[in-house]
Amino acid sequence: QVQLVESGGGLVQPGGSLRLSCAASESVFGLYAMGWYRQAPGKQRELVATVTSTLSTTYADSVKGRFTISRDNAKNTVYLQMNSLKPEDTANYYCNIRIGVINYWGKGTLVTVSS
Repeated sequence: QVQLVESGGGLVQPGGSLRLSCAASESVFGLYAMGWYRQAPGKQRELVATVTSTLSTTYADSVKGRFTISRDNAKNTVYLQMNSLKPEDTANYYCNIRIGVINYWGKGTLVTVSS
């Protein structure tokens, strides 16, 4: 049974930085791609970034150059470093892992960017 726990969210001023973490219980964590998604009020959930088992990464155009996804397989953890934050980055951020045909999700962590 896979469990994902996100942390690191909070309130930050525009231009500031946050680092989100996602700790996974999966014992073969390093074999699977991981992703960060976000959902703002009144919006659909959208993909933010992904990192594969071979460390290939993708980013949404809206965060490219500002966010960096990384993973530490020894710690079963995926990170999202968020720099130069904008108010439009405000959302609940969710960690995801896809194993076979099943998607597993964390409960989310709230990021609020405001003066």
